[in-house]
Amino acid sequence: MDYYLIESIIGHEYFHNWSGDRVTCRDWFQLSLKEGLTVFRDQEFTADVRSASTKRIDDADGLRAVQFREDAGPLAHPVRPESYIEINNFYTSTVYQKGAEVIRMMKTLLGREKFRAGMDLYFARHDGQAVTCEDFVAAMEDASGLDLDQFALWYRQSGTPVIEADGIYDAKARIYALTVRQNCPPTPGQPIKAPMHIPFAVGLVGPDGKDISLKLADNSQSSPSTLVLNLRKPEERFVFVDVTDEPLPSLNRGFSAPVIVRAKHQNKVLSGRNRAFLMARDSDAFNRWDAKQDYASNVILRAAAALLAEQPDAHDEDFLSAMGAVIADGALDPAFKAVLLALPGEDYLASRMDVEDPPALHRARRNLQRAVANRFESQLRDLYNSLRDNSPYQPDADGMGRRSLKACALGYLATLETESSTRLVKNAFDQADNMTDRMAALTLLANLAAPAREDALATFYRTYQDDHLVANKWLAVQAGAALPGTLATVQRLMLHPAFDLKNPNKVRAVIGTFANANPVNFHAVDGAGYRFLAAQITAIDGFNPQTAARLVAPLTRWRRFGAERQAQMRAALEGIAAHPGLSNDVQELAAKSLTA
Repeated sequence: MDYYLIESIIGHEYFHNWSGDRVTCRDWFQLSLKEGLTVFRDQEFTADVRSASTKRIDDADGLRAVQFREDAGPLAHPVRPESYIEINNFYTSTVYQKGAEVIRMMKTLLGREKFRAGMDLYFARHDGQAVTCEDFVAAMEDASGLDLDQFALWYRQSGTPVIEADGIYDAKARIYALTVRQNCPPTPGQPIKAPMHIPFAVGLVGPDGKDISLKLADNSQSSPSTLVLNLRKPEERFVFVDVTDEPLPSLNRGFSAPVIVRAKHQNKVLSGRNRAFLMARDSDAFNRWDAKQDYASNVILRAAAALLAEQPDAHDEDFLSAMGAVIADGALDPAFKAVLLALPGEDYLASRMDVEDPPALHRARRNLQRAVANRFESQLRDLYNSLRDNSPYQPDADGMGRRSLKACALGYLATLETESSTRLVKNAFDQADNMTDRMAALTLLANLAAPAREDALATFYRTYQDDHLVANKWLAVQAGAALPGTLATVQRLMLHPAFDLKNPNKVRAVIGTFANANPVNFHAVDGAGYRFLAAQITAIDGFNPQTAARLVAPLTRWRRFGAERQAQMRAALEGIAAHPGLSNDVQELAAKSLTA
């Protein structure tokens, strides 16, 4: 994983020679012109040299977990911000990752060849100049002949559009009518939104699991598998003809637009069995994964609601069967199989709750992991053992995929928390010949209340204490542990020789990990996590405002929680805002979070 990230970062900085250096920004408001475009280019590079399908899934998963929450919070802003107090606060997921999605949508609308022509024209026309987002869009229009005026709203409007799609099949007429409605919720400073131009890739999957040939009734478009519909109005209806069998809709294929999709079929929300079918048979890799994400999310959220209501919740047998089929499928690419088996992350799941309750969510997710492990323990052990080999470590796509799948299988087995499963994880740690395998095992051990945990942590630190970047992993894995008492562990780590409050990487490893990647402990109902973070922010702000500002985000979502947590998070923000001598960096974020 380190090699993968380093390769991506090197690619990103190399591509800045063109997008950012040879052609740069007229002003800071155009920041996404260089960063969003360059993120898109480094994503394409990684997709070419690694696995295109899993790269697309990784990017979309990260966008949903971070940027969608940013869009839904008090700090929501357009890809091209309209104003700022401190520009450092706009090196955000919206500017970078959503900005990249805007570029990708243009590629989808133009097609590969015309998009390349537009890129060539942009660099030739503006070489050595400082330009604007409008200049980039104009180059795409001139190269393609398309009118992108409405599309340019993606640069000016904040928020994540919601697509409601309802498909009705008429067997007698052999038509499938898809009604699509779009809306974008209000965001700070933008209570009313105009309809966006959204490229919406769709397919229809027949009962045999094969794509149905698509043809619109008005003869405007046809395709053997996938059509990109141009959504421009609040509501539109698309009628597909010559549909001989009742299909299931496969919507937003390839994550063609950064939107939230709410799908219905025959006036009903897609069932678990519908999702399981798409998970197994959809030809679009992203939508196979997304069907699993949606199905698993519904199962986990239902279980979390049952826990909060102190009611029993039986495991979904159809979901367990679907996961068993994935485990047993030896034909799947290992990298894709790993993402298909992985359950949705807690940040993404929390964004789908009306009122976030991280402890209940964590428990529900862990229970489902354990249910899968209990049902398929022998198959998971066989899968894990099949991926163990003595061949030399290779940082290539195949090796990465195999290591990812091996870690996934081991992760499920670790949830059993038996003597045998813990020994298996400890052996994986002891026998690892590369950092990916060793960190995967150490992360699992760090979340187990067993003697093997302390032994592995001591061994890791003793081995790598002189390598400061690797020592940061040791700090982070403990700060991110979901075990009770982790806040006390974090406070002890801050006294450890490996930690330095004035080193931003150390701060991110300990304080940042605890606040951003340990929701079950950070959001403890007593509010201790909030008070701890507020104290660290004001302390760090005195000598490093940028690092301090990066720590504010977890508190900005205070309205998403129940009354007790809301009051404690708000109090923490108010304490930060009232701190004497506060920097503009932190003041801007705290003030917006309290008033938006």
